[in-house]
Amino acid sequence: MTSKQRANLRAIASNIEAIFQIGKGNISDEMLNALNDALEKRELIKITVLKTCEYTAKELIDGLAKKLRAEPVTSIGNKIVLYRYSHTDGVKHIEF
Repeated sequence: MTSKQRANLRAIASNIEAIFQIGKGNISDEMLNALNDALEKRELIKITVLKTCEYTAKELIDGLAKKLRAEPVTSIGNKIVLYRYSHTDGVKHIEF
């Protein structure tokens, strides 16, 4: 992913709400499945890392991206943004 593409995704992500929260329980298999489903339906997701979580957003982003086969877009403060192209029919794809 180029820096221009990443910047475009950051701009799009600034206007979307976080749809998941990672807290004290950290990341379970159920959460990974839910994140995977969300990426298939939306391509771009924002996650909030709560203060009760053992890890920071910067510590979590690369591991989450690897487990979900997604591109880490950014982690700013307590927010994580991930992108993955969806091969599901009917999904509105993000244009670069």
